[in-house]
Amino acid sequence: MTIASVLPEKRSKGKGKHVLEENSPLLPSLLKDDADFDEFNGASFSGAVFNLSTTIVGAGIMSLPATMKVLGLVPGIFMIIFFAFLTEASIEFLIRFSQVGKSVSYAGVMGDSFGKIGRMLLQICVIVNNVGVMIVYMIIIGDVLSGTSSSGLHHSGVLEGWFGEHWWNGRFFVLLVTTLVVFAPLASFKHVDSLSYTSALSVALAVIFVVITAGIAVIKLLNGSIPMPKLFPVIPDLASVSKLFTTVPVLVTAFICHYNVHSIDNELEDSSQIKPIVRTSLALCSTVYIATSFFGYLLFGESTLHDVLANFDENLGIPYSAVMNDVVRVSYAVHLMLVFPMIFHALRLNLDGLLFPNARPLSTDNCRFTVTSVTLLSLVFLAANFVPSIWDAFQFTGATAAVCIGFIFPAAITLKDPHGIATLQDKLLSVLMIVLAVLSNGVAIYSDASSLFNAPKA
Repeated sequence: MTIASVLPEKRSKGKGKHVLEENSPLLPSLLKDDADFDEFNGASFSGAVFNLSTTIVGAGIMSLPATMKVLGLVPGIFMIIFFAFLTEASIEFLIRFSQVGKSVSYAGVMGDSFGKIGRMLLQICVIVNNVGVMIVYMIIIGDVLSGTSSSGLHHSGVLEGWFGEHWWNGRFFVLLVTTLVVFAPLASFKHVDSLSYTSALSVALAVIFVVITAGIAVIKLLNGSIPMPKLFPVIPDLASVSKLFTTVPVLVTAFICHYNVHSIDNELEDSSQIKPIVRTSLALCSTVYIATSFFGYLLFGESTLHDVLANFDENLGIPYSAVMNDVVRVSYAVHLMLVFPMIFHALRLNLDGLLFPNARPLSTDNCRFTVTSVTLLSLVFLAANFVPSIWDAFQFTGATAAVCIGFIFPAAITLKDPHGIATLQDKLLSVLMIVLAVLSNGVAIYSDASSLFNAPKA
């Protein structure tokens, strides 16, 4: 029995249709990311928007106020909008080449353009990026709930502040409970659309953070206790110019969602909705990003830390300051818990596709699905507990992988143009994407490395 004999002549992708040929070089890729659509009626527009928005809005949101500190309000807001449009263009490239090449995954599009090496390179970048992101998420959750120590100072976690120091609110036990009670159940879903309700709650929590931050900033502004933030960057020397580029990896990472676009598209009842879904999600997330950046920087000014959440560990100078701090930190921790399974879904698919490229779909093999899920969750859990210093390392590897996923690979696919559908404007924009990505991230990595190695030793 051939593989074509057990599949319908046309593969159902919501209501979209892709013809399968038995000798197609893309067939293994199509099968890898396929799901059991016969038992699934299709995802809704709103559910897809929330899932894609949850993929976009992660830990990067807390670093955006610091970009305003470096760039100033006017260039900072402009850069958020610019990267939103650039992200929309890169995703549009992927969708267009997917439709023409009959690919149902990002890896499939890369395979269509660059063969097996291209597919594997994309999968490796997604694995590196997503593993790093999830470990950072778990570290932050541990810091928020159980506290952390740095430079000889101990910052109390929320649970420690509420109940005092006990074995059950220690870092290891809290993360273990979080993994078993929250991550494991959410990671067991095989369809992305199954996470639409948790994604909606995650987006709502991000909005709550913005509302609270804005409210505090407005109150302090009316009290006259907030100085006017700088509108443009201060550039006294050449080193200050290179420092401006360190904001680029943060902005790139903030909009990375490309690895989940196909999974969301595959589950849509109407596949033609994917473009408006992408635009709606990017508009929603850009609004949240601009509001977070503006009010976060307005509230803390030049005291804004790299992770603005750390600024909520002090007296805010308003009534019920301690309560507001706890609400902000807990809502953010829960937000990350709900973002985690969206990142995990893409990680699991790409790792399985890399290790077992010709096996049957992961969603139809319960044993492989379970083993892969348990192994990945265990590795991330152990890394977050015993190697918490990897934050700096993943700033480099994550930024490099993220810029490849978000801009370099989509631009390279467009320039390769295997189906002859790219316009001159598409290719010029692709060249711009690659030049901006390589130059800005090269300068950013150099600047970060210089700061790291030239830092004064204690």
